[in-house]
Amino acid sequence: MSPHSFHSSDNASEQIVQTDLRAISRLFPYLWEFRGRVLLSLSLLLGAKLASVSVPLVLKKIIDSLDMSHASLVFPLTLIIAYGLLRFSSTTFADLRDVVFAKVTQRAMRRVSMAVFQHLHALSLRFHLERQTGGITRDIERGSKAISSLVGFLLFRITPTVLEILMVAVILFIKLDWVFGMITLLTLAVYVAFTVTITDWRTQFVRRANTLDSEAYGRAIDSLLNYETVKYFGNERYEADRYDNSLAEWERAALQSQRSLGFLNAAQAGTIAIGVTLMVLRAAEGVVGGTLTLGDLVMVNAYLLQMFQPLGFLGVMYRQIKESITDVERMFTLLHRPKEIEDAQDAEKLSVHGGEVKFEHVSFSYNADRPILRDVNFTIPAGKTVAAVGASGAGKSTLARLLFRFYDVNEGCIKIDGRDIRVVTQESLRSAIGVVPQDTVLFNDSIYYNIAYGRPDAARKEVVDAARAAHILKFIESLPQGWETIVGERGLKLSGGEKQRVAIARTLLKNPAILILDEATSALDTKTEKAIQTELLEIAKSRTSLIIAHRLSTVVESDEILVIETGRIVERGRHAELLAQNGVYALMWAMQQQAEEEKPEE
Repeated sequence: MSPHSFHSSDNASEQIVQTDLRAISRLFPYLWEFRGRVLLSLSLLLGAKLASVSVPLVLKKIIDSLDMSHASLVFPLTLIIAYGLLRFSSTTFADLRDVVFAKVTQRAMRRVSMAVFQHLHALSLRFHLERQTGGITRDIERGSKAISSLVGFLLFRITPTVLEILMVAVILFIKLDWVFGMITLLTLAVYVAFTVTITDWRTQFVRRANTLDSEAYGRAIDSLLNYETVKYFGNERYEADRYDNSLAEWERAALQSQRSLGFLNAAQAGTIAIGVTLMVLRAAEGVVGGTLTLGDLVMVNAYLLQMFQPLGFLGVMYRQIKESITDVERMFTLLHRPKEIEDAQDAEKLSVHGGEVKFEHVSFSYNADRPILRDVNFTIPAGKTVAAVGASGAGKSTLARLLFRFYDVNEGCIKIDGRDIRVVTQESLRSAIGVVPQDTVLFNDSIYYNIAYGRPDAARKEVVDAARAAHILKFIESLPQGWETIVGERGLKLSGGEKQRVAIARTLLKNPAILILDEATSALDTKTEKAIQTELLEIAKSRTSLIIAHRLSTVVESDEILVIETGRIVERGRHAELLAQNGVYALMWAMQQQAEEEKPEE
């Protein structure tokens, strides 16, 4: 092997150690919140171990006193009582430690899970468009459980085991001779070296298996969420094969992990067997030679049972700690993923007075090599309605995303009542804007919950009034379960028109100063569209409104219409003015009118 290979291996090991330490250190703030409980738990841990290592010493004295010719019942009885009390203390202190520390672990799991959940909601739309929901869900689930495992094994399994072995080594060194202490420490050192080296080597297989497990889980969830699409194209077999391919890759990684585990177990068992044999052999020689008593032999044997039994699980614990660190690190990677959109340090709340919206020389691109908007300028006066129309991909919906600050502009600025939206808090900005999207997605909950989501603290009467204004109240009351009707995953149990009315109702309940209608009726049939269109226009009258539309019939009443092509405003004006110009808008209008005339009656 070349020196370069050794250097690369050292770097890889250093990176693994740094990753592990980083994951552990990130947990400390969550644990240190209950520092009193932590310190009390550690005190109980120390008490349990002191009692535990004292038991063989008392047992030695009992054996030696009973072995004497002048043994009396009174003296051993005292030692036997002390032996029982030490046994009881060792177990009781350990149980009390678990009781005291339970709240620390559970609260840490809760806090970290909540932090990740809140952070995921704070990440940009770009992240959520690229994410795989099932994989993220799996990472959070495993990471939360790993916190309990990591803390429990590290503090209350590994630490006390190592502490006990060191105590035993010192006692054997003092009570017997240095050889016993050296055998104990050497066995521990070799065992730990084998465990750490082989476990670090096999961690790559564990991480690979976990990654593939998350991917397989994500594919399964994605397939189930798109159940109808799978059925439309008869791709059940294709989806099953795709899922099985992911499982096959996971199986290979899991097998590698299992085989390396067998190799590790063999190395650990061999190390312990050699250490135990040497210790018993040394003690037996001492008894035969008269340098050790029978009590010393019993003491050594008791220490061997007491010491190497937990040591036998040290490899399992270390592996689980490494796996837990991997899971925790994946979760913390989510938690520390940088936010694309953040509030300025001195950001203030947006206070909407009139609600004027102004785009000043706005340019934007999702990717540097593909500009979406180019030097866009327009103003929506307070209480007025401006519509943006154009072909698909022209950049219309991007206007809405920028105004809602899902993304920040590359050049120029967007202002509300004269204030750049980048200098106000996102929460206050978004509370002032209501959106009725093209594709309304509902929670798998009741109709009442989905409408009340517009303002969760609203009174029931307000929710009912919002439903009435959106012309969906009669429909809700006609359902067997009424307001408690469950709408299904993403609202699939409702028709397109019903979902849109729910979206309108919850936007009305929010009562925003600024309204965005983003292709709000484009997915509906003509009859439903005309019914909802009237409702939307009525809502828009009292608010500053931006209408994103493909069908021009939905924007004829707008105060101004912007015609967008390849990210630029090529025409602007009212409906009649644009028709008179006989340009892009007039051509679009003529084509759509012709298509409507040729469409068969529904």
